Formats: sequence, C-alpha cells, structure tokens
Amino acid sequence: MAPEPAETPFLIFDLNETLLDLSEVRKAISTALKGGEDTAVLWFETLLHYSLVASASDRFEAFGDIGATVLSMMAQIRGIKMDAAEARRILEPIRSAPPFPEVLAALERFSRNGFRMAVLTNSPTENMETQLESAGIHRFFTRALSVEDIALYKPHRHVYLWAAHRLQVSPGECLFVAAHGWDVAGALSAGMKAAFLSRPGQVPYPLAPAPDFSEPDLDKLYRTLSGSGGGS
Repeated sequence: MAPEPAETPFLIFDLNETLLDLSEVRKAISTALKGGEDTAVLWFETLLHYSLVASASDRFEAFGDIGATVLSMMAQIRGIKMDAAEARRILEPIRSAPPFPEVLAALERFSRNGFRMAVLTNSPTENMETQLESAGIHRFFTRALSVEDIALYKPHRHVYLWAAHRLQVSPGECLFVAAHGWDVAGALSAGMKAAFLSRPGQVPYPLAPAPDFSEPDLDKLYRTLSGSGGGS
C-alpha cells in the first residue's frame, strides 16, 4: 500500500534579504559611512546585536529606531557627522526594496499549488506593510506578522512559537524560509522545519542543526517542495 503524501507545510518567510533585495540600502549605508561593501554588513550585524540587547533587557525598541541609532553610532566612530533625521533618510530605500528576481514567479507557483504562506519579520508593522505593497507581493500571504506585536526579536524561539500560534498551526506544520543562518537556527529551536536560501554573502550557522532544505533561491525551493526537480 502506497504511503500517504506528506501534508503541505505552512510556509513562513523572513522578509529582508530573503524575499527583498537590499542592495540599494547597502550601497547607501556604505556611501554614508565612507566604507566598502563590508560596512553595510557590519551595520546589519550590529543592528541584530542591539535588537538582541533589547530582547534580553526587556526594553523593546522599534527595529527602525535601532537601525538608525546604530548607523549614527557607526558614523560617530568614524568621525562623520550624522543626526537621527539623516540616518533615517539614508535607510529610507528599505521601504521600497524590490523582490529578488525569482520571487514573484515562485510565490505565484506556491500559491497556485495550494501552499499557505505568511511573513514573519523584525520590521515594524508599518514598514512591513509598505515593503510588501511596494514589492507587489502582499497578496500572496495569509498573514504578515511583525515582532512588534510580541515585543521580542528573532531569533528568540518564543517569536517563532508565537507566530505558529497566531497562524493556528503547530510549529511542526511550519517550514520557515530565510537567508540568514541565525534566523533558521531560531526557527529550528522552536520545532519548525526550516529552509535556508543561500543568497549572496549568506551561509548557514554550522553550530545549529542542519536546515531541512538548502537551496540557492526560491524557485529551486519550490521545485524541491513540489517534486518538480531539484534537490535539497
């Protein structure tokens, strides 16, 4: 007797650098701080560092506020004058970041083939809604969840458990999709399955459990999950 087919997982996507290409934001940051490409990487890593400080100290601050503050701090270290308003202006392109080239078509295929989909992001709700609308992908998602509603940042495991609860599914029914090793590690710690997208400059975190799937982009992940070719 043939085995029953596995139930289609509920796909939960990270937003920034997973679905949306932040190349223009990175360029703006590197230019403002008079540095190379690694300058924007350092900014994002420092932003994550202080978001975890906010979670650990129970002093939640909006992700955008932390991002602008970190940019101003880095400018100060480099002897560059930059007030809060200027820092926010430099980061403004994140609100209109485009999707990666394959994202629209891949999300359309997922939707057409019965996959339920949601977004879980560290971005504030207002920014998240603007980003999804600007990228033209809002229509694909059952829910779009911001950590603002739980006042904890990913990769705290409670965030992923909270997301599953909000979606009325168990963590084991979810497949979390992200291009960040730390985000994948957080989802796995909460009992979700996870898929790592190896976007340029991204690698998995070796000390965490291995992701269930690892693909270069969303199209390859669709082919793997739908059984239409490719591998994990």
